[in-house]
Amino acid sequence: MSIQPEASPGTDWLLYGAYGFTGKLIAQQAVAEGLDPILAGRDGERTRAVAQEFGLRTRIFPLDDPTALREGLRGVSAVVHAAGPFYRTWRPVTEACLAEGCHYLDVTGEIDVLEGIRARNDAVREAGLHFIPAVGFDVVPTDCAATLAAESVEAPAVLDLAFHMSGGPSRGTARTALERLGSSGAVRKNGRIVPAPLGSIRRVIPFSDKPRPGVAIPWGDVSTAYHSTGIPDIRVFAVFPDRVVVAARLVGSLMKLPPVRALARLAVDALVEGPDDEELERGYGRVWAEARNEAGEVATVELLTPNGYVLTARAAVAAVREVLAGQVEVEPGVHTPSRAFGADFVLRLDGVRRTV
Repeated sequence: MSIQPEASPGTDWLLYGAYGFTGKLIAQQAVAEGLDPILAGRDGERTRAVAQEFGLRTRIFPLDDPTALREGLRGVSAVVHAAGPFYRTWRPVTEACLAEGCHYLDVTGEIDVLEGIRARNDAVREAGLHFIPAVGFDVVPTDCAATLAAESVEAPAVLDLAFHMSGGPSRGTARTALERLGSSGAVRKNGRIVPAPLGSIRRVIPFSDKPRPGVAIPWGDVSTAYHSTGIPDIRVFAVFPDRVVVAARLVGSLMKLPPVRALARLAVDALVEGPDDEELERGYGRVWAEARNEAGEVATVELLTPNGYVLTARAAVAAVREVLAGQVEVEPGVHTPSRAFGADFVLRLDGVRRTV
């Protein structure tokens, strides 16, 4: 492991996965806001290149060496984990954070990861720490919209969420999506997460600009929105034309074959780079939430956001800033963004507004 230079104990935060597409955007946002994170990763050359660009410190260590990982986190107050796919990386980082007394944040949107972290709540609470996963586009805007809608209806029983994004994915996002295509979708029913085959649940989403076709997907809010609102029935829709759903089903069945998975990973690495600067600047997201109760009363919330990766960088930096400042609104434990920072957290981010 390489540490250079030494950090001041208790005053610093560390960004792991700093040379990935999202990690670099978070580092750039942090510097733009006058912050001085320690950049970390397993690849020394790539981590130092990003650190040199922004004039930041580095720590080089892998995640599969528990001793090196603990040493790498020593002396920092909080970790922002941006190295996916998170179903492979969350466990060692959270265990090291518990051992070293570090607050933990990440930008995952993977249901099983969110549920796994949630299961550590007792240990996190006893350690006096805050673990706040999913402080990126998944799930900050949808989580906050869900809470805002739920607060506007008495005894809400059903929650539908939807989102539409412009622009393409980063390489890491595309790789994770491909690896998960062969698995089932998910919704929450009667408080429990249950499988839902891709394309089996559809709804036309009444966005304010125009209706769009939505398909239920296993988005992170299937986990988090329940803990934010207590609503037992939750579905999350992404905007997809029918032809995309048919193609995804076909690819998903093929992805069960190891040679196909290997070829798909090679294709993603060769062809996907992520949005360019113009796409990041001009891109947008549209998020919609609808809460309903058994009496038929309905409340809806719609948000316009910047490009999802831009929002992720802004939200992650805002979240870690509030954690370090002691401005988390709840007791220690595992929390969703809206529980930790308030339902209006997303509206405090630059470029986010509610539609009329």
